[in-house]
Amino acid sequence: MKICYLIQTHKNPEQIYRLIRTIKNASSNSTIIISHDNRNCQLDLAPLAEFNQIHLFIHHGGRGDFSMVQSYLDTVKWLRENKISFDWLINLTGQDYPIKPIPQIEHFLANTNYDGFLEYFPVISTESQWSIQEGYSRYFFQYQQISQQVSSTQQKILKPLKIINYLQPLVRINFSYDIRYGIKKNNPFNQDFLCYGGSFFCTLSQKCVQYLDEYTQKNPKFVAYYHQVSVPVESFIQTILINSKSFNLANDCKRYFDFTNSRDGSPCLLNTSYYESLKESQAHFARKLDLAQDRKIFDLIDENFLATANLT
Repeated sequence: MKICYLIQTHKNPEQIYRLIRTIKNASSNSTIIISHDNRNCQLDLAPLAEFNQIHLFIHHGGRGDFSMVQSYLDTVKWLRENKISFDWLINLTGQDYPIKPIPQIEHFLANTNYDGFLEYFPVISTESQWSIQEGYSRYFFQYQQISQQVSSTQQKILKPLKIINYLQPLVRINFSYDIRYGIKKNNPFNQDFLCYGGSFFCTLSQKCVQYLDEYTQKNPKFVAYYHQVSVPVESFIQTILINSKSFNLANDCKRYFDFTNSRDGSPCLLNTSYYESLKESQAHFARKLDLAQDRKIFDLIDENFLATANLT
């Protein structure tokens, strides 16, 4: 069995290298694709010269837009065009880290009856993790950018404008990451094709990945629609795979994260205070961690979680 790890990165080279070494030292046969946004820092493969099957691509990203999804799709296309064999594709960021031994994770995947592990829920329902208003505003409107950067001061000034979103049905104003206005247009959703949401980070079998690639090739209008929604990363994959009704999917992305008191939609940075929670978790990876802020949590994970692999 062979795993492909897609790691989407934009900062902290030392932490990226540590993550890759942790994976490759335990899984020499794995393929690692690094999709790196080099606007914040440069990255090269020289420090990883002792390993093979590592590939670096430059991909400029953004917040709340289609760029991370595009990076994922580009990776899938490259894997298929270059006939790179894999059984599972695991997508991570440079701020993720395994909290189970890599051999244990790969053994688990080799023996599971599931075709994929991802979080999912119908966006317009009581099952949604967001308010129905938020899910509706995200995925039933097409957005255009007005301004790229929104300071905290500007957000406070603009916040009263949100009342517009509740007073009428056709226009939305969104300034979560930048300033955008959205217009309600025809959408691809209906009773037989629901809009789903969930974490972008998932573990998918080769046949799920192949289906994603084929679906996007055959349905360019669907892809174009998602180019203009808000936060497409938290809906695109789920909506395609769940509506296919072709796969046995576990509603569990195998990631540990904590959104308690999150103000910007990002998970809390994990430090040594999370040690016991990580120890008890059944997740495979945790996010977000920051080597510069708390190196000790990495050392504790390495020493106590990753030192031995119990495959029984």
